[in-house]
Amino acid sequence: MGSILIKDTTREEREEIIRSSIDCGGGCENCSSCWLGGGSPWDIYQDYIDGKREIKDINEEYNARYRQGRQIK
Repeated sequence: MGSILIKDTTREEREEIIRSSIDCGGGCENCSSCWLGGGSPWDIYQDYIDGKREIKDINEEYNARYRQGRQIK
């Protein structure tokens, strides 16, 4: 796999990167992440798909919000 950076990918490639990353094989209807507060992966990574923010930055912000100062490893 090559680079997933915005500068190295097209919008279509970024959509596929997100699609393949979140596909656990069980389908969304069997997943509890969204309704437990995780949020829709499509909403979370929309800035990446649109070429505005890198995945790394989105993940860091998401983790900081999730942890909320707790000592979670």
